[in-house]
Amino acid sequence: MSARSIASGTISFGLVSIPVKLFSATQSSAAISFNLLHGKCGSRLKQQYICPREDNIVVQRDEMVKGYEFAKDRYVTFTPDELKSLEEKSTQQIEIAEFVPASKIDPIYLDKPYYLGPEQGADRAYRLLAEAMRKSGRTALARYAARGKQYLVQIRPLPEGGLVMQTLLYADEVRSFSEVPLESGEVKPQELLLAQQIIDQISTDDFQPQKYEDDVRKRTLAQIQRKVEGQEIQAEPERPPTQIIDLMEALKASLAAKGLGAAQQGSPASTSAASASEPAADSASAEATPPRKPAKRAPRELKAAKTKAGK
Repeated sequence: MSARSIASGTISFGLVSIPVKLFSATQSSAAISFNLLHGKCGSRLKQQYICPREDNIVVQRDEMVKGYEFAKDRYVTFTPDELKSLEEKSTQQIEIAEFVPASKIDPIYLDKPYYLGPEQGADRAYRLLAEAMRKSGRTALARYAARGKQYLVQIRPLPEGGLVMQTLLYADEVRSFSEVPLESGEVKPQELLLAQQIIDQISTDDFQPQKYEDDVRKRTLAQIQRKVEGQEIQAEPERPPTQIIDLMEALKASLAAKGLGAAQQGSPASTSAASASEPAADSASAEATPPRKPAKRAPRELKAAKTKAGK
């Protein structure tokens, strides 16, 4: 079943215009929501707005106005026509401002993605733009006006040959990491080496999103089904609180656990990764890999060694 377009637009840069269709690139995971009911009769409750100044009377929709709080408890109100005049006119134009390397856009700015497909007759220009961006390694930054707002968007080529448009956050919508408290400190070489070994053991070269599922949603749906069938919900066991332990010992334990799991699976890649990590650990610190005791020889091997030494 082919996807249905949700809007139309026109990519423009210079004298080039490419009519396109917009398709939603994501689908809601059908987020689980619960309704408020009257506990006495089970009826679904309705939301109402009340005025606290006038004895909590219910305010009807036609009596409401919108206002902006410019100072504490002080508002300036707007009529529907005034609010309409504040909105950006939806031109459906996707005006490219510049092309930048894809690696220069921090993922923290990425918001909602949309697939772009060519309108009838625009296939050639569409493929040309996608291939040109792919060859150059650059993506487009553009402005897109829709639904009364102006969006900053990124247009980038997909490996499949198409284009995706992703809305971006504006600079003033992203908080600086400098607001996060972080004390200065140093990373010890031994700890860094062990941490790198752990990363190497559980690293892959490809992102495979199908490997991951929303376990909480699945568990919640299963519990809801139990209630529908008249059964009681089974409480999940509480997880023990996280304890702060010695970092070096934690890294060693993690590395040992990962190595043991790989050995049990018999994975050649995991075995080679574990064996490659041993010399590195020895060179970093004798503490990282304890010295091994020499293996005891069997009596027959010991007798043969003495005879050879006597000769």
